[in-house]
Amino acid sequence: MAFAFVLFTSTAGLYLEAPLVFLTSILGVAYAGYPLFVGPPTVDLELSRTVTDETPDHGDPVTVTVTITNTGPRTLADLRIIDGVPALLTVTDGTPRHTATLRPGTSTSFQYTIAAKHGSHRFNPTTVIAHDISGNTRVETEITADGQTTIREELECTVDLQAFQLRRQARQYAGQTPADAGESGLEFQQIRAYQHGDSMHRIDWKRYARTGELTTVEFREEHRTAVVLCLDARQNAIRAAGSTEPHAVAYCVAAAQQVTSTLEQHSEQVGVAIFGSEFNWRAPSAGREQYAQIEQLLVDHEYDQPISVDGDDITMSSMEQVQRLITQIQGNVEIILFSPLIDGFGKTAVQQLDAHGYAATVISPDVTADETVCEEFVSIERANRVQMLRNRDIPVADWSPEKPLVWPVGHHGGVS
Repeated sequence: MAFAFVLFTSTAGLYLEAPLVFLTSILGVAYAGYPLFVGPPTVDLELSRTVTDETPDHGDPVTVTVTITNTGPRTLADLRIIDGVPALLTVTDGTPRHTATLRPGTSTSFQYTIAAKHGSHRFNPTTVIAHDISGNTRVETEITADGQTTIREELECTVDLQAFQLRRQARQYAGQTPADAGESGLEFQQIRAYQHGDSMHRIDWKRYARTGELTTVEFREEHRTAVVLCLDARQNAIRAAGSTEPHAVAYCVAAAQQVTSTLEQHSEQVGVAIFGSEFNWRAPSAGREQYAQIEQLLVDHEYDQPISVDGDDITMSSMEQVQRLITQIQGNVEIILFSPLIDGFGKTAVQQLDAHGYAATVISPDVTADETVCEEFVSIERANRVQMLRNRDIPVADWSPEKPLVWPVGHHGGVS
């Protein structure tokens, strides 16, 4: 465009013998040649992002303040900024976009408000686009933390977990369940006749002093009980109640994170299994490293966009993953399945686990709606699945994410 202007004005100036018109073409030459002589704009920026509440409750408004400082030697005449709003959060006020002109050493700030939802939400990198004065050269880059402490990268909105209680109640210490075999332990089981090789510490010396008879005290053996968190992250489970709401898998992850934190406080052995496009498994264990890796596994899971539900999605691949889980777990294991129960997979999976003797509990966020006949039908089917599981004495938390998560215990005692 600039070259066309130069060609037109210079030709017209010569043809009309008008020096003023001819000299006007020099402006076009300067405009077109500016990027060649000056070069692209140098983008040296520092980002600061703060929030009004780092651990908000579900639904609370959180104001985000973003400040950009030009730390480079040149003026940025046309700077456009797009902050990286977390994927599952909605902007309710203001805008994460901003434009400014920044001289060296100067700053610009803008604010916007988001609605907090359950889960750990990571801000995406901030995108900045710089144009030179002519507008012909564009430089686009992203700003991340890179060790800067002024960038708030995560927003933590934890689930309000109430009345948490594992199904296996007969335990002396957290993570231990009595078995029938008599070995070393803490709970008295029986007294039997002394046998060669019995430890002297287990002989009932008071009885020997009274009767002269050697007897051995047996204690109930205590076996470690592991907890496996099973996450339904299949494509068909990625369903949201509305276009601006987090999907069911995001709520399942948030609940699983809170349960993991609670189990960590009691030093439980915890494992995790994720059903999805592929089977992701981590065997039960305890220790700080195990809990941290489970947390990382839950946070780093790749989420897709919500899809419509056309019916059951009990594919051979999904059920093969359940069978693979059954072959992986050993010993005393308690299962906690996080699933929206949108289709038949969650119900079928937990029934198979229950049939193999594993105590199972289901945490199911309700993301159904009733605005259309199809949505109402899906809601009714889900309610039927919840009731069928309860009829089989499998505790189910029919959880509305807008309310606290009250742990189900059902006929095993506690809050149902």
